[in-house]
Amino acid sequence: MSDHIYKSIELTGTSKTSVEEAVNNAIEKAKKTIHGLRWFEVTNIRGVIEDNIIAHWQITIKVSFTLDE
Repeated sequence: MSDHIYKSIELTGTSKTSVEEAVNNAIEKAKKTIHGLRWFEVTNIRGVIEDNIIAHWQITIKVSFTLDE
């Protein structure tokens, strides 16, 4: 069994609907160009308020993936 080495990057996903959708949007985009995604960690949650309602979510996540052997 080999030891795995991981690289982490920071992404910010957005959504007008929900926190979960913002995370999913970031991961969906990342998986188009990065393989070996393993885990994510939410590091920041922000929102935009317009006319006294939440108009937009911005979720920053740390995503890690396995480096190739």
